[in-house]
Amino acid sequence: MIKIAIDAMGGDHAPKEQIAGALLALEKIDDIEITLFGDREMMKPFLKDHPRLHIVESDGVIPMGEKDPIQAIRSNRKSSMAMALTSVRQEEQDAIVSSGATQALIAGAHILVGRMKTMKRTAIAPVLPTALGKPFILLDSGGNIDIKPEFMVHQAHFATVYAKEVLGVEKPTLGLINIGTEEGKGRDIDNEVFALFKANPNLNFIGNVEPKDVLTPPCDILISDGFTANIVMKTIEGTARGMGAMLKEELSKGILGKLGLVLSLGNLKRFKRRMSPEEIGGAMIYGLKGVVIKAQGSSKAWGFYNAIRQAANVVRQDVIHKVSTIIEAEAKE
Repeated sequence: MIKIAIDAMGGDHAPKEQIAGALLALEKIDDIEITLFGDREMMKPFLKDHPRLHIVESDGVIPMGEKDPIQAIRSNRKSSMAMALTSVRQEEQDAIVSSGATQALIAGAHILVGRMKTMKRTAIAPVLPTALGKPFILLDSGGNIDIKPEFMVHQAHFATVYAKEVLGVEKPTLGLINIGTEEGKGRDIDNEVFALFKANPNLNFIGNVEPKDVLTPPCDILISDGFTANIVMKTIEGTARGMGAMLKEELSKGILGKLGLVLSLGNLKRFKRRMSPEEIGGAMIYGLKGVVIKAQGSSKAWGFYNAIRQAANVVRQDVIHKVSTIIEAEAKE
């Protein structure tokens, strides 16, 4: 049985949506147990009895806008997030899912779960939708503003194993985000990473990919440093919202526009669903000893359920062990 810890108090709609997502996961996934970490009285109105659902009382919540996440974790060890992370470190739980403050979760994961010995830097890696109908992995979307090229190789290995084992891609392809497709483009770090990827037999590297192709990527994984990839991710999110707003505005103009809006409501809903990160679940933090999934802060029940499903798949496929095996083997060569 896969045991998953839930930070029930973290997120914009906690604990209602977190509990609803957990109950949905228990209904749909047979081989998981869920432990909710949170304020029992606040959770009580939303709880239902279930043989695979457990409650652990916590004390306090790390706020979404926390400016000193490291201090927040260290001084709030009884908070729902800290207690859930600690349960993974102590191997009481196999994974944690949280919609709480991103930087607090990253800091807490480093302090309370710990980093894999084989990886020198962690990475945040959301799985994003594309216009091609299949998702792609984007990393690092904010974990490391500055990074050494060799550490990006480790991250690429993690993403490759994740794409194969969790997304079901038989031979995952890897692209480097750059300002041009030609070899030799970009900064010194881009050229160093390009050379390392190209020379590595365990990576299916296709070369540079320009940002204009991120919604129609020629690969399964897009990688860059945390600064660049974070800008790409937020540009995608902002463009999707902006295009949706402009489309709605245009369809609301005039009688024909309003008629078109009514007739196309189903299409618009499908478009919104395709672009929604809730369909994927969350972003895994690569490089930790345990499975840590960061769900969207605004996640509703469906999105949180998908994050739980994602966590269970990572544990079920033993992704962390498989990544360690590859990196350790390369280190011996």
